[in-house]
Amino acid sequence: MCGRYVLKRKDLEALMTQLGVKDPRDFVSRYNISPGTAVPAIRRVASNRDRELTALEWGLVPRWSKDAKSGARMANARAEGIAAKPAFRDALRQRRCIVPASGFYEWQTIGKLKQPWFFQRCDEAPLALAGIWERWRSADGVDLETCSLITTTPNDVVRPLHDRMPVILSGGAIDTWLDPDVAEPATLEPLLVPRPDGEMKRTSVSPRVNSVRHEGPECIAPAEPITEEPPPPQLSFDLG
Repeated sequence: MCGRYVLKRKDLEALMTQLGVKDPRDFVSRYNISPGTAVPAIRRVASNRDRELTALEWGLVPRWSKDAKSGARMANARAEGIAAKPAFRDALRQRRCIVPASGFYEWQTIGKLKQPWFFQRCDEAPLALAGIWERWRSADGVDLETCSLITTTPNDVVRPLHDRMPVILSGGAIDTWLDPDVAEPATLEPLLVPRPDGEMKRTSVSPRVNSVRHEGPECIAPAEPITEEPPPPQLSFDLG
C-alpha cells in the first residue's frame, strides 16, 4: 500500500500551474503525510469544466457507509478489479482526482526493525497520483469528502521493498483521468499501471519518519540504510 507521502509547496505549485489550477490556498510543505489527514487534491468543478484545488480527507468513506470509520481502511484502492468493487466503482466512473506529491515512502523489514525508503522521480519533478473521491453525509447533514490513492503492481525500483506502488499519471493520462466525459472502465483501467523503471529512484532515509509525529525536511534526508538487526546487548555478571 501507499501509507505515507511527501508534498513540498514548490511541487504543489508546479503541478497546479501544469494543470491550470489558479487558487494556491494556504499550504506549507509536509514531509510525513498519513491517512486520516486532509490532503490537497485536484479535481473538476461540478458546475463547469474548470479544475479546482480542494482538501480531501485521506481514507475513502463510501456514500452508503453507516459511519465514517471505514475511511481508515480505505486509504488505498487496488487497481485490479476496481471497477467492480462497490466501495470504488461509482467514484471511478464519476469522481476522480489527482493527489499531488513529491514522493512516497515504503518500508523494508529487517528483523524487528523497519528501514524507510523514499521514492521519487529521477528528475525530482512532482508526482500526479491517481485518486478517487467520495462525498459522505452524516445523520445530522454534515458532508465529509474523502479520497483513496490507487495502487498498482510495483516497478523494478519498488519491487525489492514492496508489492504495491501508487499509480503515477503523466501527460495525456492526467487529462483523461480528470475528464468528466470519460466514464468507461475500459478507457480508465489501462492508465493504472506502474511508472517505467528508469523514471524512479529510491533513497534510504532516517527511521525518524517511522513516527507520524515527526515532520520536516529531515524526514527525507539521506541516511545510511540498516543492513542487519543489531545483536541483543551482552549481559555480564560480577561473581567476585
